[in-house]
Amino acid sequence: MAISRVRSLLPLSSGIHKSVSSIYRFYSSTSSTHFENVGFIGLGNMGSRMANNLIKAGYKVAVHDINHEVMRMFAERGVTTKETPFEIAETSDVVITMLPSSSHVLDVYTGSNGLIHDGNLLRPMLFIDSSTIDPQTSRRLSVAVSNCGLKQRKDIWETPIILDAPVSGGVLAAETGTLTFMVGGSEEAYLAAKPLFLSMGKNTIYCGGAGNGSAAKICNNLAMAVSMLGVSEAFALGQSLGIAAGTLAKIFNSSSARCWSSDSYNPVPGVMEGVPSSRNYVGGFATKLMAKDLKLAAESAKETGLTCPLTSQAKEIFVELCKEGHEAKDFSCVFRHYYSGKDEH
Repeated sequence: MAISRVRSLLPLSSGIHKSVSSIYRFYSSTSSTHFENVGFIGLGNMGSRMANNLIKAGYKVAVHDINHEVMRMFAERGVTTKETPFEIAETSDVVITMLPSSSHVLDVYTGSNGLIHDGNLLRPMLFIDSSTIDPQTSRRLSVAVSNCGLKQRKDIWETPIILDAPVSGGVLAAETGTLTFMVGGSEEAYLAAKPLFLSMGKNTIYCGGAGNGSAAKICNNLAMAVSMLGVSEAFALGQSLGIAAGTLAKIFNSSSARCWSSDSYNPVPGVMEGVPSSRNYVGGFATKLMAKDLKLAAESAKETGLTCPLTSQAKEIFVELCKEGHEAKDFSCVFRHYYSGKDEH
């Protein structure tokens, strides 16, 4: 086991409340002591904002991205930049990655000049992958990281550890530091990393062992996609039957049909202000990203032998929208471009 059991650090006679308090103080101290130097890889719409919040929180951050223009922008602000993931690992106590896909994650970690490519002794005690990838890749990566050693053992850390910690909340939450992290891996490492998470977000949820954070994210986005399809289909049917979408929204939002897709992210243009449907579906969560996440859900369902007809149908719909040229629009555009729904006037 990568980290010694907490109970061995506490007197057996301690009460439950005292034990919990001691655990929190211990891991907060561990984090502040050992996670001062943070490497961040992946400076896209989400990653750049997450890195900014770590800098604001006082961490010494070094960054890497294949986009040299983004790197230049960070360098002009006095932030250390590195040319390869390996160079990030050489100077960091903890490394956070925020990348587009499983293949990108594997390349950054195990490719040439990757974080753990040589499999020898590493400086970082902790890796945090906030990418949305399949749980199987997260679990394989967890094994690969744990098979490495540490250049310098510190306190209870025996080998490096990786947490899969995808996020929910989108670009706005990344900007304002209000993301929700779904975390899989060692619970002790999760507790130690909590101050890091709370520098970038407002909620952290421990999901269990390695890969469970990735699994939670896939399931969350599957439910979100199916919910949006159901709400869009109902609004389109209502319009065809002569019921105004605004009227239906009032009914949905005060009855058993109430859900996030209706009361917080309504897909009908003209019904709600401040959502992508009110600005021609610009911004928000891109259709191509929803299609990607549904492909991950479908692949996971196939690997586990579970029949998921709604997953398959939702994936086909969003893939079709991408093929029709709507990949950059928010996924709620399914109301207009798949169901041919009308704007509310």
